[in-house]
Amino acid sequence: MNRSTKLLIPIVAVLALLLASCGKSDDSSTGGTDLPTYEVKAVSGLTGTPKALADAGKVTVGVKGDQPNLGFKDPTTNTYSGFDIEIAKMIAADLGIASDKITFKEIPSKNRETALANGEVDYYVGTYTINDDRKKLVSFAGPYFLAHQDLLVRDGDDTIKSAADLDGKNVCSATGSTPIERIKTDYPKAKTTEFDVYSKCVTALLNKQVDAVTTDDAILAGYAAQYEGKLKLVGTTFSDEPYGVGVKLGDTALQNFVASSLKRHEDDGDYEKAYDATLGKSGKAMPTIPKITEGTAS
Repeated sequence: MNRSTKLLIPIVAVLALLLASCGKSDDSSTGGTDLPTYEVKAVSGLTGTPKALADAGKVTVGVKGDQPNLGFKDPTTNTYSGFDIEIAKMIAADLGIASDKITFKEIPSKNRETALANGEVDYYVGTYTINDDRKKLVSFAGPYFLAHQDLLVRDGDDTIKSAADLDGKNVCSATGSTPIERIKTDYPKAKTTEFDVYSKCVTALLNKQVDAVTTDDAILAGYAAQYEGKLKLVGTTFSDEPYGVGVKLGDTALQNFVASSLKRHEDDGDYEKAYDATLGKSGKAMPTIPKITEGTAS
């Protein structure tokens, strides 16, 4: 063995120890961020839509696919992830339906009510704000989350610090969403641009075609994290946006089943684990879970 080989052996050994140590540290630092698993229950005594879904052993859920940490479709794997996706899985598991039997279907905001009414989806979980106008068209279970309208702007742009600064500014949001209607009504001096999905608004913001994107802070936080250093959340909220699970209007059986499922997973800790592994990655602390008021969560 020559001199250079003798010197190399202890160096390699030290590097191996350092790498092993680093690996151990990384494993421990990820604790608490793993997605929970949901027990697929053997259900009985169901009636109406819940029974029909359980008997079929499959379900179609309306979702969003362009909202990081909420409802996001990976273009390389075509898999969905995010907090709303986890909520959808919890409900399905309580119906006795495994996650691989869920068909996720992306439905734009403007088409949600039609998709539920026509039976294109069995229920909808996708940052769906409960309000009085929508209650005339769909039935809700929830709320399971309380968000607040905010603004996303380019990093370094200090001309927009709150909604009061929107006069003459071009604000983008999704067609049919509560936030864009609020801008039109409450801030009429602002210009508005609309797309079918929020991701197109974010692209327009990055390209300086609009001055701000507005929607719920939970959605915007995901985009701010995705484009860290390029976009920022203003942080001045100006509305309450209670998220609910939408079902076909008048489907009381499914509405009550979903409400009970939401409450069950809040009580067993699944909700908090799902939040920490999804929306929690955006740096937003888990808010107080709203009291379930739509449907009977007994």
